[in-house]
Amino acid sequence: MVQKPVSTDRREPAGEEPLSEAFWAVARRLRETSQETLAPWEISPSHLRALRTLKRHGTMRLSELSERLHIAPRSATEVVDGLESRGLVQRQPDPGDRRATLVEVTAAGAGMLEAIRAARGTEAERVFRQLSPADRADLARILRKLQD
Repeated sequence: MVQKPVSTDRREPAGEEPLSEAFWAVARRLRETSQETLAPWEISPSHLRALRTLKRHGTMRLSELSERLHIAPRSATEVVDGLESRGLVQRQPDPGDRRATLVEVTAAGAGMLEAIRAARGTEAERVFRQLSPADRADLARILRKLQD
C-alpha cells in the first residue's frame, strides 16, 4: 500500500483569505458595532473595561485596578476620575492604609453595566445569528481555548 505524503502546506485554498484575516475582519466588525452600541451611554471602551473589572472583582485599590487593566497608575486615576464624575464609581479611604484609596462601583454604575450587557447581547445576536447553535457552541469553545 502506497501512502500519500502528508502535506505541510498551510496556504489557504485559492480565492480564500487566510484565517487570521477573516478573524481580524470579524473583530473589526464587532469593534465597530460595539462603539455604536456604547454611544447612548457616552462611555469609552477604557471606562467600560474599568467598570467591568471593578464589578467583577469588587472594591480595590487604584494600584490594583491599574495592574488588572495593564495601564499606568496615572491612567487608572484619570479613568476613575471620569467614572467618578458621572457617579459610576466612588472612592473611599482604605481602612488598612490611610495613604491608599479604594474604588467601588456605585448602583448607577452597576445599572449602566447591566444595560450595556443587554444591548451587547442584542448586538452579538445580530452578528452571530447566521451561525447554527452548534456552530456558535464550537466557536465559543475554540475562542475560550485560544484565550487560555
